[in-house]
Amino acid sequence: MSSKCSKSRRWRARCERACRSAAMPKEYSRSSRVAEQIRRELAELIQLELKDPRVGLVTLTDVEITPDYAHAKVYFSSFKGEAGVDEVLSGLNAASGFLRRELGRRVRIHTLPQLHFVYDRSVEQGDRLSRLIDNAVKSDQDAQQRPD
Repeated sequence: MSSKCSKSRRWRARCERACRSAAMPKEYSRSSRVAEQIRRELAELIQLELKDPRVGLVTLTDVEITPDYAHAKVYFSSFKGEAGVDEVLSGLNAASGFLRRELGRRVRIHTLPQLHFVYDRSVEQGDRLSRLIDNAVKSDQDAQQRPD
């Protein structure tokens, strides 16, 4: 095997690796993996171990963590809707110390973030937009079926 042939193979392999890494960027950074782990653990803690009746049925939609892991915004939606948000929020804020302590037992990171709960209106907005689209489609179909 000539040295020219082996050089071209090494060069081709190096280019293929570079192209693969450029085409497939690192999908999940460490902070996004930690945020997802925190979301899963908090959801389990709220569902199974939190006894506050004000919280009720809550879905955690997202967690955003600051780069230094000092603070985490925990976005939630509730089956009580917009009307019961204050009650649910006060229950979650009252339980944040308990949740943070239990989270520290489950997730091993150097700095455990302080939890800030935020109501996520995107689910209700999506439902409202979906109803508007359905109504527009229905009115369009009714207009096409009516003879002029």
